[in-house]
Amino acid sequence: MFQKLKSLFLNLAIYGLGDVATSIVSFLLLPVYVRYLSLQDYGILALLLVVEVVAKIVFRWGLDASFMRMYYDCPDQPARQRLTSTIFFFLLAVNGACLMAALGVSPPASRWLFGVSGYALALQVTLVNTFIGGFFFFPFHVLRIQGKPREFSALTFARSFSVIVLRLVMVVGLGYGVLGVQLADLVVTVAFTFVLARWLAPLIRPVFSRELLTNALEFGLPRVPHGVAQQTMAMADRYLLSLFVPLRDVGLYSVGASFGVALKLFLSAFEYAWAPFYFGAMNEPEAKPLYRSATTYAIAVLALATAGVSAVADDLVRLMTRPEFYEASRVVPWIAIGVTLQGVYLLTSIGLNITKHTGYYPIATALAAATSVGANLVLIPRYGMIGAAWANVLAFGVQAGAAMRFSQRFYPMRYEWGRLARILLAAIVSYLAASRLPLFSPRALVAVIVRGSAVVLLFVSVLGVTGFLSARERSRVRDLVGQLFPSSQHRAGL
Repeated sequence: MFQKLKSLFLNLAIYGLGDVATSIVSFLLLPVYVRYLSLQDYGILALLLVVEVVAKIVFRWGLDASFMRMYYDCPDQPARQRLTSTIFFFLLAVNGACLMAALGVSPPASRWLFGVSGYALALQVTLVNTFIGGFFFFPFHVLRIQGKPREFSALTFARSFSVIVLRLVMVVGLGYGVLGVQLADLVVTVAFTFVLARWLAPLIRPVFSRELLTNALEFGLPRVPHGVAQQTMAMADRYLLSLFVPLRDVGLYSVGASFGVALKLFLSAFEYAWAPFYFGAMNEPEAKPLYRSATTYAIAVLALATAGVSAVADDLVRLMTRPEFYEASRVVPWIAIGVTLQGVYLLTSIGLNITKHTGYYPIATALAAATSVGANLVLIPRYGMIGAAWANVLAFGVQAGAAMRFSQRFYPMRYEWGRLARILLAAIVSYLAASRLPLFSPRALVAVIVRGSAVVLLFVSVLGVTGFLSARERSRVRDLVGQLFPSSQHRAGL
């Protein structure tokens, strides 16, 4: 079991390399962007992101999840080609019609969405980009299924890095503002369509199966309302904020959220490795103990990251932005907690996928979306953007709890509640101590380094004192350290 967990987290590291590298570069460029984009621009971009994530869900019809699950049931290459071609031609026809209709209503829709004119073209570019990118899950899923994280990571890195470079050209060099951001995404998406064709073309043939499409839609369609509700939870705060506060404050909230969602670097990488891992192990006798241990370790990483980001939030915002953006730090810890709850949901709802009871996903997310909208409407008028951040936490907490309850009904698992409680204690202690740590230097960079280091040391210390690792795990860790640093093990033996 240890070897499989080791393989999971090794693949996670490889999957994460591309995202982490490009995200760090993008994050470091934030001081550049805030000089060329106004707070209103950030507000517009936040609303365009709402459009993009909703369109992405609708354009996929949940069939990306069906493709991943049903691929494992295909006995040979012709069967895989029939599955891929069926889904591909369905998406091409239906989404093409949806795109034409959406482009036609974009001018009035943009005025209604943004409250100002002049952004219809940016909205249309976003829709076209999302339509084309809606086919990218085919080659990327194939790489994940075939166990090729290095190729996957290289492609995602190249794509993301290209977007960063082109955005700099469009926004900083040419001064295109919001439109430049969207055009950069579209140009890179078109270019990568030809790159990814290498993995998609062998699976496309002039075949179509109504039976396969029916089965795929039965599995995947519940993902559409589920996905819409999930993104309602993630993005409703921006839209509802725009109803009660100026676009400037929406932009401020969006900047703060960008620091909090930095935790998704780990979560996204983990999700890439997680689905092939649990689908591949679902028929093995040790599957549940394997999932249980992986869940504990993953939550430990998320808790540590949440404590660290929360402790350095004020210093990090001061380091990376201008004074008018400093207030954004208030929402960072709450957004980070919301991301951690998303991770809990991802980890504890796998039983619904394994047993194919995906119809319960939209129920869980509908409850959470209703919580999000209701909490935002109650909290934003009174507390502004911090109220939106609180609503975010409530919504993702409801989603995680409901999905776990449904999953336990069909695929019961006994989680390591004692160790999870130790993780929570370590996160709270390390955050409280590090955030209140007195510093002798007023420099933000020094504060980030000192507080961040303190969080790690305190978190690990609390876990050690409370006996988080079993004797067997401690032995495994020593063996792993010995493999990574053989010279230190040799010196210790002397």
